[in-house]
Amino acid sequence: MNLAITGPTSGIGEITLQKLIPHFDKVFLLARNADKAAKTIQSLPEDQQSKAEFIHLDLASMDSVVKAVKEIQEKSSQIDVLINNAGGIFHEKTVTDDGFELTFSANHLGHFLLTNKLMPWILKAENPKIINVSSEAHNAANVNFEDLNYEKKSYSAFTSYANVKLFNILFTKSLYEKYAEQGLQAFSLHPGVVKTNFASEAGGIFKVFWVLARPFMITAEQGAETSIFLAKNNIPSSQNGSYFKKSKPAKASKAANSKSMREKLWYNSEKLLAKWL
Repeated sequence: MNLAITGPTSGIGEITLQKLIPHFDKVFLLARNADKAAKTIQSLPEDQQSKAEFIHLDLASMDSVVKAVKEIQEKSSQIDVLINNAGGIFHEKTVTDDGFELTFSANHLGHFLLTNKLMPWILKAENPKIINVSSEAHNAANVNFEDLNYEKKSYSAFTSYANVKLFNILFTKSLYEKYAEQGLQAFSLHPGVVKTNFASEAGGIFKVFWVLARPFMITAEQGAETSIFLAKNNIPSSQNGSYFKKSKPAKASKAANSKSMREKLWYNSEKLLAKWL
């Protein structure tokens, strides 16, 4: 069995990797920083290190995503579990070289492209799974599908982050709708408010909130529990497509369950990524 995970070199991604690697034959660490990936691999038990392989992936560069997929396909016959774990919140509006707002690119578009390009390899698995790390922040989303890159409206770090966390859930439900009949299971999850360096790029009121909330936050080990649970366990088919909290199906927002919103998101994502898809 083969696992691919984004954002495996820090926070809950690193814990998820450490806990899951004994259960897989091969694990692809999809990350930007080769040095951090090397240190992460070296920190694994010696008998597990040979299973881990770094593949460069920058979710803010769609060319990088396409290249990463080709590498994975060259080095494996299938992917049994894909965990789209990487994410970030960014204080200042940044536009990538591809012309996308960075939060949108790094949290949604990059994973959308990665997942879709890898889909033939994922569907080769006997029990394929895709796990998307979302957040309760999705409840604060305020999406304008006419301005996904904040070209008209002023940029808000927190609203942009809330929107992409909603997109993670909408994307999951679309994957379930499109591929469940071919055996795919797709899940999204809220890891909890985790004490990591996650919000180091944030600023303004969100950074103040993060500092004040730190004493009440959970550890990265606790934050990784739901991802690990979903990857390791047989989940009933009745829960396929669901949003999870604390390893149990949970209620997502009304917007997260909107069929029209997930159809708009898929349509717009395909349109924006047409060059790479």
